[in-house]
Amino acid sequence: MTNPILNGPQAPESNPPIEPQYFQPNQFVISNIQRGIVTTVTLDQTFYGAKNNFVVGQLVRFIIPETYGIRQLNEQLGYVIGIPSENQVNVNINTTINYDNFVASPSYGPTPPQLLPVGDVNTGRINTDRSRNGTYIEGSFINISPR
Repeated sequence: MTNPILNGPQAPESNPPIEPQYFQPNQFVISNIQRGIVTTVTLDQTFYGAKNNFVVGQLVRFIIPETYGIRQLNEQLGYVIGIPSENQVNVNINTTINYDNFVASPSYGPTPPQLLPVGDVNTGRINTDRSRNGTYIEGSFINISPR
């Protein structure tokens, strides 16, 4: 016997597309990386039109194409441990030893370097009843949809 719920058309509101502009934190293009015991990442906020909305404790991931240097940082995870200015974040990755320098303007680089939020890091209080439906897990994405 087939399940009638799975057959036939689905209402669009039952499976809305994910629209990244309606979630915080956003992904950001990296315009500079300062190596150090604490790595300082400068974000290009004009690329996606969003302001830095990372928070301290947010788990982030680096995507660094080869032409931008500092390939040792590619695919690494780290935590935001500080926000020194509106377009910078400090990450808890020590880049002082055996890390190349960041190349801000390579001769070829169609894909820009990015700092991406990873989302839920499963720390913090989790909802235990239906009366409190807020986000209590540090690093979770927040839906800021206008609907």
